Amino acid sequence: MAQNALVTEKSRLPREIWVLVAAAFVIAIGYGLISPVLPAYARSFDVGVAAASVIVSAFAFFRLVFAPAGGALIGRLGERPVYLIGLLIVAVSTGASAFAHDYAQLLIYRGLGGIGSTMFTVSAMALLVRMTPPGQRGRTSSLYSSAFLLGGMLGPALGGALAGFGMRVPFIVYAIALLVAAGVVATFLRSEPTAAVSEGPARVALRVREAFGSRGYRAALVGAFANGCANFGVRAAVIPQFVVVVHKGAWVAGAALAVSAVGTAITLQLSGPATDRIGRRPLVLAGLLVTATSFVFLGLAHSLPLLFAMCTLEGIGAGMINPGQQATVADVIGQERSGGKALAAFQMCQDAGAIIGPVAIGFVADRIGFGWAFTVAAAVSALAALAWLDPAAETSPLRADARSARGKASSVDTDDGGVAVAHVAVGDHHDGPAAVE
Repeated sequence: MAQNALVTEKSRLPREIWVLVAAAFVIAIGYGLISPVLPAYARSFDVGVAAASVIVSAFAFFRLVFAPAGGALIGRLGERPVYLIGLLIVAVSTGASAFAHDYAQLLIYRGLGGIGSTMFTVSAMALLVRMTPPGQRGRTSSLYSSAFLLGGMLGPALGGALAGFGMRVPFIVYAIALLVAAGVVATFLRSEPTAAVSEGPARVALRVREAFGSRGYRAALVGAFANGCANFGVRAAVIPQFVVVVHKGAWVAGAALAVSAVGTAITLQLSGPATDRIGRRPLVLAGLLVTATSFVFLGLAHSLPLLFAMCTLEGIGAGMINPGQQATVADVIGQERSGGKALAAFQMCQDAGAIIGPVAIGFVADRIGFGWAFTVAAAVSALAALAWLDPAAETSPLRADARSARGKASSVDTDDGGVAVAHVAVGDHHDGPAAVE
């Protein structure tokens, strides 16, 4: 069994993984299409800046609150149906947003879009967990994240161009793109993507309480909150305001976010395979510390070279964190269990960080300045790194095989495949709680 896990490390990824990666790229481009015009579109209904900001936040808020229900739906219906239903909900709500007659309608439609978004996000993660060989989880995570990142970089430029034809046009194009993505997934994603694994409803669901018994899963939850706070929330909401105040140019804010995104994109190509080779923990730990370092110096970045250097460093940190944490959650769930609820909890922590982070860090910036605000953001990442100092947070198959070998020497009981059953905590071997009841 252990040798088979290592053999898969060099095998090709299943076709269905590439289908999900392609769909992620289309979805991200579509989301990017509407992001530049959404605040202005909201204000066209004669509301102020605060009300327009609520429209933007409503999507993330409903993603957060509906995540537990989305995880439960995966356990009842299976990943593929929930993924397709989620895409269709976002497609319909986005198309309806283009024809909203007032602010209240737009708010409702964006909220419904958030519900659909969390459905396809969590179910896509569950599908990736189930389809990906254990030795390729880091690589798969980096491919999926890269697709979203590249789509998110291209989308705003296309959205700005489409806005010239009217602010409603990007919403219509995004709705069509989502329908195309749903059609591709429905056509090419089989009901039983892997021969050895049954469809979702037939598998025993992994409870969050079970997953929480793994130190790796607990570390991933803490890291997800910090990552959402710093590398999603503060990056998108606070850094542009700092740049405009200090460097007096909107173009500088755009350039700062661009170099950060490039840093993440390049790093993902290296960190995913590295996560599979040397383990999850070293990459995540290093990424959190790199992120913390970048924010410490970002508040002192009063020159453009230092600003761009720190934004690039922050992007590198984000690129190191994502594959390792997502692979850790996948290790804990394993391929034999339905992990919708555990994945939803992980996504909720990241969304909570992305929502709470900008508000809290922005409050500090208003009261005592950007320097202290970025120091607080650095402290959040540094504190999250403490959870990853525990060697037992490592969940990769290679490390699990090493523990198995040591366990045999110590007369530790093994299953029929020769994989040691970890005794230190639920989910500490590479298939996590899958073998523990």
